Amino acid sequence: MILSKLKTALTGGVAMSMLAVGAPAAAFCGFYVAKADTDMFNDSSRVVMTRDGDRTVITMASDYEGDPTEFAMVIPVPTIVTKDQVHVSDVTLLDHLDAYTAPRLVEYHDGNPCVSDEYMKRDRLDMAPPVVAMGSSIESEAAYLGVTIEESFTVGEYDILILSARESSGLQTWLTSNGYKIPPAANRILDSYIKQDMKFFVAKINLEEQAKSGGEMLRPIAVAFESPKFMLPIRLGTVNSKGSQDMFVYALTRNGRVETTNYRTTKIPTDVNLPVFVEDDFDSVYPAMFTKAIDREGGSGVVMEYAWDMNWCDPCAADPLSVAQLRELGAFWVGDDGDMQRGGVKGQARDVFVTRLHVRYDAQSFPEDLKFQTTGNKENFQGRYVMQKPYDGSMDCKAADRYKKTVNRRQETEISTLANLTGWSKTEIRGKIDASGKGKKFDIDSGSGERWWDDIWGNKK
Repeated sequence: MILSKLKTALTGGVAMSMLAVGAPAAAFCGFYVAKADTDMFNDSSRVVMTRDGDRTVITMASDYEGDPTEFAMVIPVPTIVTKDQVHVSDVTLLDHLDAYTAPRLVEYHDGNPCVSDEYMKRDRLDMAPPVVAMGSSIESEAAYLGVTIEESFTVGEYDILILSARESSGLQTWLTSNGYKIPPAANRILDSYIKQDMKFFVAKINLEEQAKSGGEMLRPIAVAFESPKFMLPIRLGTVNSKGSQDMFVYALTRNGRVETTNYRTTKIPTDVNLPVFVEDDFDSVYPAMFTKAIDREGGSGVVMEYAWDMNWCDPCAADPLSVAQLRELGAFWVGDDGDMQRGGVKGQARDVFVTRLHVRYDAQSFPEDLKFQTTGNKENFQGRYVMQKPYDGSMDCKAADRYKKTVNRRQETEISTLANLTGWSKTEIRGKIDASGKGKKFDIDSGSGERWWDDIWGNKK
């Protein structure tokens, strides 16, 4: 948990318990247009968990605004962590992973109906495209309160303590007396972690080391440990929250998708056609779509947004991570000899599968910490949304009128689809289309010779 009087946004595995105080894998031939990255969501946190067997690496990156003397974090961890198990990394790794896994908007362009009848084939397929050094007095105080300082070390710009405790009241008293502002409601949750024999990873900024680094942004902390527990302790983060929070979990394994075991994992709706105006409004469209999906789950839930072999992407919102980047995030099984595993592209690693889970949670809906499992399912999935742009050239042929009718019907279907996915009214959506100037409704030549009933039974003359 984060303990601070100022605005804090944390990213990292077990960092989600930080508490703030104060498409089918078919060939794809469209063009990538936009992505739904984490910047679309306020008060959100990101988590990277790399897991193989009992071996886990959790990367915690902090985007902290304010006086660095106010920054501190307290994170429950399942085992004692030593200095050799802690590493300072690079925040761009998380940014890259976020971009790579983000739901994406893509575009197709209709061809000239007077040249090809491909538009009719797509129409018959439901218009879907293919798819600190501590003094002895502090230690004595800790011992008196039943708190043990198991480890004390500095890594990069962070002073880190690993604590264990006999009871929550002693731990809370020690944290409070050492400058960590703990809400009274945290006592019960701290007690539950102590009963599970969990330890507490406590970090503050070492101002001298930070000055040496010359950086204004805090670098991510990565922690490696072994534990049969595959989980994220999120409950401390709900103690003083005024509402729901968003969390993004990026899980790297070599055995397929990761899902939650104590909460239902659902998939974000995907592979649907949307009106063309969303190209300039995706930063409001996708959050509305996600909120609607969560509403269907009762206002909170765990939603899969991406699950894919790291060796490739289709279409790519960002390049796959390199072997060096994956090893930095803890994929220890990927080495120099794995650069070309099973036909992989040089510099990439096929033997890594990434799952992106988007969690919206609060204390009432998520009374338990998140527990995960690796499913072994390696089927690819992504949140992908399609704009099918009509042909905009001259059309002088018998097929033109039918094409125009098809596009008009398709656009009405797109409006209905977006209304269903976002909860927006069709009137509101039509207003957005008109305001964007990107609506295109064809006028149909009534003298074409076609009759309305011909479209019902296909009685073409």
